[in-house]
Amino acid sequence: MTDDVRTIVLGLIAVGISAVLGWVARSSLWKRRLRRKQAFFGLPENSESLLVVNRDAGGPELTVVRHDVFALVELAAVIKECGSHAQIVAHDAAQQGFGERTEFCVGSPVANRRMAAHMHSLLPGVRVNTEPEPIPDRGAFQIGSERYRLESGLCEYVVLARLTADQGQEARPVFLFCGQRAVTSQAATRYLARHHEKLARKHGNNSFVLLLKVVNSQAYGPDVVELVGDVTRAAQAPLPVPSGRSSHRAK
Repeated sequence: MTDDVRTIVLGLIAVGISAVLGWVARSSLWKRRLRRKQAFFGLPENSESLLVVNRDAGGPELTVVRHDVFALVELAAVIKECGSHAQIVAHDAAQQGFGERTEFCVGSPVANRRMAAHMHSLLPGVRVNTEPEPIPDRGAFQIGSERYRLESGLCEYVVLARLTADQGQEARPVFLFCGQRAVTSQAATRYLARHHEKLARKHGNNSFVLLLKVVNSQAYGPDVVELVGDVTRAAQAPLPVPSGRSSHRAK
């Protein structure tokens, strides 16, 4: 074997070893990211989860409105990436406690009984104005002492929460996507799918409650979303007793 041939052979061997090491490193990194994702969502391989949605008023069958379908698609992709399985359940048919299976609950407490129960039990500091009359505060969120009014199509809010009902980090979480309109719930599911790594680094597997603002949905749909803030403490504390002067804030 000449020196040139030996050099070529050694070069090919080095390239092969580098390729194998690179593949091993990428595979190890991918597995670590997958494990962190599974832990954050409470979705170990082959686990079961629930997707709880409103039952459309069009009839007794489980018919889901368009934006809720889009929200379910976002969540289904996350569940599939974790190697888990999902069951879609109507809000009035979901009967289980906390911590058994990961739950993704989508919709307003006005139309979603399961959402209303979760918010009453887990988020006593959040109140949604359900007044049917067309008043300025219709659909407004009150979180602690702050109020966030709905401006349909222009400025709309949604609560995104990961909760474990104080059952510890090993309990399967409940994710809430409670928006002032259906498009905001879709925006929140998309936000979670895109930012779950950042949220996991910041919050670990602990509970958190975020308030998001969907900007100009009549033009941009669910794509333009701003983080208003982390409202975990205010959302989990009882609402303050109203005084003679009330502070209303439209953001």
